[in-house]
Amino acid sequence: MAEQAQFEELARQLSAVGAVKRDLGRILPHDCPAGSAAVLTLLGRHGDMRMSKLAELLAVDMSVTSRHVAHVAERGWIERSPDPADKRSRIVHLTATGQDRLAELSQRTTELLADRLSDWTDDEVEQLIGLMTRLRASFGDCRAAPRLPLPVLGTTTRTPAST
Repeated sequence: MAEQAQFEELARQLSAVGAVKRDLGRILPHDCPAGSAAVLTLLGRHGDMRMSKLAELLAVDMSVTSRHVAHVAERGWIERSPDPADKRSRIVHLTATGQDRLAELSQRTTELLADRLSDWTDDEVEQLIGLMTRLRASFGDCRAAPRLPLPVLGTTTRTPAST
């Protein structure tokens, strides 16, 4: 297992991922904030789905999902229709306009990543994809509580027997 210093460095490096996300956010069109882009991306990847499934994939509350969906629906990028299996529920799907917007977002993202990683080999990019996929899987559903109580690094955890 990695040493504490390695995990501390990893935490520092992961906080720097915020800068990458901000850079990616800057290339989004003014009428398509990150939450809207995420909705379009998930629908493009997974196809039509219930709002509850979208909330699960976004790893946010249903109220946040509803706001994102309302935003993209107002622009005509998605449509909401009753779920044939449960009329109380809604199915969301991309429209042709939404597919066009998604293609534009994909192009912008691809161009930025290609520019920033131009000195990386194909193998390095593939390795990064694999490691990030594994990291994400290790965290599972980020909305869930941690599996174990996590002590603050550098402190001592007292057990009831030691008090």
